[in-house]
Amino acid sequence: MLDVHFVRENFDLVREKLSTRKFDPALLDNFTELDGVRRPMIRERDELNAASNRLSKEVGAFMREGKKDEAETKKAESRAVAEKVKGIEAKLDEMDNEFRAILTSVPNLPHESVPVGADESANLEVRRWGTPRDFAAEGFEPKDHVDLGAGLGILDQERAAKLTGARFAVLCGLGAKLERALINFMLDLHTKEHGYRETLPPFIVNNDSLFGTGQLPKFEADLFKLRFERDYYLVPTAEVPLTNLHRDEILNEKDLTLSYTAYTPCFRSEAGSYGRDVRGLIRQHQFDKVELVKFTKPEDSYEALERLTRDAETVLERLELPYRRVTLSTGDMGFSAAKTYDLEVWLPSQKTYREISSCSNCEAFQARRAQIRFKRDGKSKTEFVHTLNGSGLAVGRTWIAILENYQQADGSVKVPKALTPYLGVDVITSAAL
Repeated sequence: MLDVHFVRENFDLVREKLSTRKFDPALLDNFTELDGVRRPMIRERDELNAASNRLSKEVGAFMREGKKDEAETKKAESRAVAEKVKGIEAKLDEMDNEFRAILTSVPNLPHESVPVGADESANLEVRRWGTPRDFAAEGFEPKDHVDLGAGLGILDQERAAKLTGARFAVLCGLGAKLERALINFMLDLHTKEHGYRETLPPFIVNNDSLFGTGQLPKFEADLFKLRFERDYYLVPTAEVPLTNLHRDEILNEKDLTLSYTAYTPCFRSEAGSYGRDVRGLIRQHQFDKVELVKFTKPEDSYEALERLTRDAETVLERLELPYRRVTLSTGDMGFSAAKTYDLEVWLPSQKTYREISSCSNCEAFQARRAQIRFKRDGKSKTEFVHTLNGSGLAVGRTWIAILENYQQADGSVKVPKALTPYLGVDVITSAAL
């Protein structure tokens, strides 16, 4: 959530920046209307407080002079003024709550380095790593992961549809083991080499947690809500529980930066995506992900974004999967982000790069919603931390990328060297099941 005082003092700048996102700045008109009512109320309160101070001095003077009747009269006037002030303060508190309610639907302001554009067409490629295989030179046309998985007997979507419905999958044999191997490989890399602390959070979260990271109230349609006496939801991403670990806490400066990683299944309704990526595992209602989350001081957050993104890139490089890094435009970023890098892995069947990780700096946007603060050494005033998150990586899409990039002409799939200690085989074949 944006700072109410910043919006009030920089309203034109805020409108200008929001106009570059998928947000209609006219929705902030109520903000200015409320502010027009609020300002004279503040002046009246301040004038009444000044009058109260004068009356207090007059009461003291009359008491010293022994004029008790006059003093009592001034006391009565002072009490009446205090009641008026109390009433105005209550109305101002209500208006501040209305300001905050308006701002809960307002996305974060883009960082100055973010390219301006309406959609993904304005995204800016930063760099590429690796060279896609030339399958034509090898004499065969690459299959997609669906045909590969079905041919190897490691992917079963028909039975998944029977068990649950569309956009679910059953992984079998080495397909299931490959998923588990990827999770363990990613967690080991991030904890042993990148300095993250592994956690295993609940896979169910409450309203406050989803509000803190920005999913509620605006994006409830994207969530799976449980039928329960409490408002519980399945986690859409481990970003939610990890970021809320420190909700309503004041951290010590010496403890920052804090880095966490976690594996969780993720559950998303994919509202609005019907008809997109209906084949295979690209867009599922349930998928596995290893998440990276950081809490930093404000001045350290953009350096931390570069480190977090490199940590995610390292996974792809260790698996020798070609990818590119892209800076998302203002119109393509997520609600809470001030700046986002997408990592996109090469998929031979589609002859294009597809997103496998989004790494974002949310600055103080989430911390303000979740009240995550820190105190600098020797200072009494608290400040909001900056929060960052990224996929390190989306496990299902990594599974897809391995099958497609490491496939052989006979339908088997080589195993990346980094994964053989986890998987126990060098090649996935139907005979290996």
